[in-house]
Amino acid sequence: MKKLLLLLLFVGNVYANPIPQLLPNAILTPGASDPANLLPVDLKTLCTSGYTKTVRNVPEKLKKAVFASYGITSDFGKFEIDHLVSLQLSGNNTKGNLWPQSYLTLPLNARRKDVLEGALHRMVCKGKMPLAQAQKEVSEDWIIAYNKYVKK
Repeated sequence: MKKLLLLLLFVGNVYANPIPQLLPNAILTPGASDPANLLPVDLKTLCTSGYTKTVRNVPEKLKKAVFASYGITSDFGKFEIDHLVSLQLSGNNTKGNLWPQSYLTLPLNARRKDVLEGALHRMVCKGKMPLAQAQKEVSEDWIIAYNKYVKK
């Protein structure tokens, strides 16, 4: 009985204070580009400096819902609500494309993923990679993509 109680306390503590994840939960955050053309964008528009500022729209209520779906109830400043498929790659602002990415996981964290997003965006805009490929690679496993295109 004592072991069961300790196990329940441990599981409850992990849920209340989840360990930051390097990859999002694929069920909660499968990634989403904008196939429905909610934000119709061609490459010329996508590759225009400042484009993402015009489409970034993640209300606080949605951010809180994303945190809650991952069991994060405190320490919000240790995370950013990140787009799995970045806006730079025509990702969208839906819950299925958002996840709490940690600043604390080292060496891979939200800041490193930002570097990858910039690299993929540049490749797409220079015609070195199709947009669909960049979206697929970052949504399937951004760490593999990071090691392939950034870390080299």
